[in-house]
Amino acid sequence: MMRATSRQTCQLWLILLSFGAAMAPLGCVSDAAYADESGVSYWLPGRFSSLAAAPAVPGWSMAEVYYHTSISAFGATAAAREIRLGGIPRTVNVSLDLHLNAQADLLLLNPTYTFATPLLGGQFAIGVTGLFGRSSAGLNGTLMAGIGPFGATRSGSIGDSITSIGDLYPQATLKWNTGVHNFMTYVTGDIPVGAYDPNRLANLGIGRGAIDGGGGYTYFNPQAGHEFSAVVGLTYNFKNNDTQYQNGIDFHFDWGASQFLSKQVFVGLVGYAYQQITDDAGQHPILGGFRSRVLGVGPQVGFLFPVRDMQGYLNLKGYGEFAAANRPAGWNTWLTFSI
Repeated sequence: MMRATSRQTCQLWLILLSFGAAMAPLGCVSDAAYADESGVSYWLPGRFSSLAAAPAVPGWSMAEVYYHTSISAFGATAAAREIRLGGIPRTVNVSLDLHLNAQADLLLLNPTYTFATPLLGGQFAIGVTGLFGRSSAGLNGTLMAGIGPFGATRSGSIGDSITSIGDLYPQATLKWNTGVHNFMTYVTGDIPVGAYDPNRLANLGIGRGAIDGGGGYTYFNPQAGHEFSAVVGLTYNFKNNDTQYQNGIDFHFDWGASQFLSKQVFVGLVGYAYQQITDDAGQHPILGGFRSRVLGVGPQVGFLFPVRDMQGYLNLKGYGEFAAANRPAGWNTWLTFSI
């Protein structure tokens, strides 16, 4: 490596310190949970599964979801976090050998009102999801930066965690039933009011708005106990004004298949596919288009039971992720209780 002048050396170390200051021992949903900016998408894969398009009982309902995820990432996905934290200039050549680990434990609350009067021949419902929880993340590795023929290297680690509230996610659905066939259309989005700081490694908000819409189908035969559901959708992401970064358009496909063992108990499989279909804008050139992808599949078990004069529902499902690109991957579990 060529020897830099004192001024050039100072510039290099200022660059390294600007994105390495955090390299001392130190984002329906969570920055640490999940290319997209820093590998974080608005859509939380697994949000829909079995009975997604089945009609509901008119009136108020409340769903509580405990969500846990444990993920990791290497290469560009981990590097994207460090590039965001340090504000590395687009004109600086960087090489990053980094490893990201993250966990999140979230409680999601989803009150929904289902109207008894049909709308366009279907069942209309509106609701909103809010969340509270904790996310943590750690980043370690080696960063190298260069200006022309001169370069410098820095190694270290970052750790960060946060316990707070997340964004709000309003949703409206319209469902139709014809015998064993059920159809649904929906629209939802992100209101960015959660805890978010572009200078943090872990967040519970994503720092930008988003709108998402799609449709779904559920086949449910009560006599045979067979059930299959599938929901597809697209997400449009608005620009993050704090970072001047805009995610590309995302495609997602969630599905669930189950067999009722009795009128109250069912078992089955769940899965999802997530693919970004257009490039991000505003990212560092080292990241390229930074389109993200991930697949997930796992088991589920569900219980239906009466709660006085109401209907109760309990579901446990889990996903193992694979074939990830430009996105953290690992495993996650969902425990849902609804009345």
